[in-house]
Amino acid sequence: MAARAYWQGQIRLALVSIPVEAYAATKSGAKISFNQIHEPSGKRIAYEKVVPGIGPVDRDDIIKGYEISKGNYVLLDEDEIEAVKIESKKTLELVQFVDSCEIDPLYFEKPYYVAPADDLAEEAFVVLREALRKAKKVALGQLSVRGREVLVAIKPCGKGLLMETLRYADEVRAGQAFFADIEESKPKKELLDLATTLIEKRSAPFDASEFHDRYADALKKLIDKKAKAKSGKKIIEDVDEPSGKSGSNVIDLMAALKQSVGDEKPAKKTTSRRKSA
Repeated sequence: MAARAYWQGQIRLALVSIPVEAYAATKSGAKISFNQIHEPSGKRIAYEKVVPGIGPVDRDDIIKGYEISKGNYVLLDEDEIEAVKIESKKTLELVQFVDSCEIDPLYFEKPYYVAPADDLAEEAFVVLREALRKAKKVALGQLSVRGREVLVAIKPCGKGLLMETLRYADEVRAGQAFFADIEESKPKKELLDLATTLIEKRSAPFDASEFHDRYADALKKLIDKKAKAKSGKKIIEDVDEPSGKSGSNVIDLMAALKQSVGDEKPAKKTTSRRKSA
């Protein structure tokens, strides 16, 4: 089944407009969701809309409200909310260009692949892609879609472009408040050298396929077993712990690092070379 475009329109750089299509770069993986079931009957539990002291209410009597103080709400009709939604525009204006390192990873939210909409758009698309690559810049703009305005960053990605939605400043917490109690001191050189050696031994090119969600795998295995079992008895299994030594708290940091470096085997190096985006 062909992927459905998240957005279709044109990227505009000054007087140049490039028809494009954007597709979600991620998909739901092995996540398993559960429903609440009434055990005696085996039927799914439904949820009623209720008001304390009144009981169940009709859906037609429900409107949206924004709490301005405890128990006090500003009530809004759907028509009022619809009236302030941003009209979905078919143009993404590139208004600024920045170095990719200037954008803190905290701001990145969700990635989308961007491709030219047709053969006629390909030449201008390639020019934009290569210009961004040569300048080593990321393009910024705001996209109006589904009633809201989204901040996006665009950069080269292989033969195409990668568009990433960004969080706005008021959606990101400042981290320094959480680090305030950490002392400003430098570690001993020998400790730092040992830790660096350990990091170097575990360094290897990133390959996402090397990592698996063991919890999801264990849940699938359990669900399969219970589906095949005729009895309704519980099946309790211990999930394997990650490989490695565990036990008492580390007291001698120096000794622990030295032992770790001595026991550590070099990480596997992949011979394939990946093209940079």
